[in-house]
Amino acid sequence: MKEIEILGANRFETFTKTRAGSRTVIVQNGKILLTHETASGWWLVPGGGLEEGETPEECCVREAEEETGLIVRPIEQFLTLYEYYEEYRYISHYFVCEVIGEGKMHLTDAEKRRGLEPEWIPLQEAIELFSQHQFYADVSEEKRGSYQREYTALQAYMKSML
Repeated sequence: MKEIEILGANRFETFTKTRAGSRTVIVQNGKILLTHETASGWWLVPGGGLEEGETPEECCVREAEEETGLIVRPIEQFLTLYEYYEEYRYISHYFVCEVIGEGKMHLTDAEKRRGLEPEWIPLQEAIELFSQHQFYADVSEEKRGSYQREYTALQAYMKSML
């Protein structure tokens, strides 16, 4: 498993808060399942924060069902990504998963307002989309950072598949 650090330009000398989560990479027939926030146009790899007492694998499975309605089985953790922004260290555990069933989406009120929907798009199109992260630097540091994270993760995924 690979580990990568992303050091944000706005990071503080030391971090005082940590937020850990898991992300689910599901690729079928050359397409990847992403979440699309239709209100803002944002795309992300499905995932979210670990709950107390939850393992990264359990978080991956829970978040996949909540955001996509699919039940998955983690096959391999291929990446842990550490990001540093302001006083935060974000830890993202990325898993290659297979779909083993259908469940029920459980969106938060915020996700409902953002119009979160799961969508399959060609993997190369997703990589190209996230590769444009620098274009958001003047618009939204959050979007720029999120897209850089996803781009870095998908690049690592492609290398792990060789």
